Amino acid sequence: MAKQSRLEVWKTYKNYVGGQFPRTESGRSYAVKNAMGKTIANVCQSSRKDVRDGVSAARSAWSAWNNRSGFNRGQILYRIAEMLEGRKKQLSDLLVTQGYTAAAATQEINRSTDRLIYYAGWCDKYQSLFSAVNPVASAHYNFSVPESMGVVGMLAPANASLLGVVSLMAPCIAGGNTCLILADQEKPLAAVSFAEVLHSADVPGGVVNILTGYQQELIDWISSHVDVNAMVCFDQEKADWQKIQEIGAGHIKRTFQWNAKQLATAAGQSPYFIMDLQEIKTTWHPIQTIGGKGGAY
Repeated sequence: MAKQSRLEVWKTYKNYVGGQFPRTESGRSYAVKNAMGKTIANVCQSSRKDVRDGVSAARSAWSAWNNRSGFNRGQILYRIAEMLEGRKKQLSDLLVTQGYTAAAATQEINRSTDRLIYYAGWCDKYQSLFSAVNPVASAHYNFSVPESMGVVGMLAPANASLLGVVSLMAPCIAGGNTCLILADQEKPLAAVSFAEVLHSADVPGGVVNILTGYQQELIDWISSHVDVNAMVCFDQEKADWQKIQEIGAGHIKRTFQWNAKQLATAAGQSPYFIMDLQEIKTTWHPIQTIGGKGGAY
């Protein structure tokens, strides 16, 4: 009798929602293939219900995350960078499996780690830079201060499966927002493995949520969810980008398309990416006087 070849056991990667790793509500999955067309893993094919669960988790986590000090958010981002550095070998192997060279994989992981540290440094500084005391013609102080929007939907790019996710997430959560990220459908393994890094890096459950699945199926559900305050993507197909803008306009949702060509350059990181996902709150405060003679105290 001919010797039977061993049947490989492929890992099935789950979603990351609310700090947990649930299976997709739909019960569906699809195979991820390597550059040679060989199946290397299974991932969840998420549904509309998974989107709702992800948004709900992000909304529940937003208030507490927004109220943390910028210094503490910076500590957590730096901790993510530390944990990512410790998993360099595992993530490098995944990237190589999906078509990267060993040198390109190492470079992408290093850039991702450096980007996390960059935004960790901005967490307690961007408000000072972008706040203002405004001159007014009355007995008031007038302050303008950036505040987080809330929940942000994000579409990961195809050309940088790890750096793209980090470059979306880091400025978003540095500014006090929470997010729901849809991983690239063809190369999702780095994104869902990055979820394991987040899980062990002091990130509160629900601050970052990562789904896998088909973008064409899920874009509408994320864009049309009324509890998503903004949408961000990288160089989306023209038809998809137009759809995101049209759906977002119905809910007065902000939409941003960042330049994927700049991802691996210095232009791929900036405090202005944090500010894209901020709203400006203006406060009027009366100047109290002593004895009617003016003078604040």
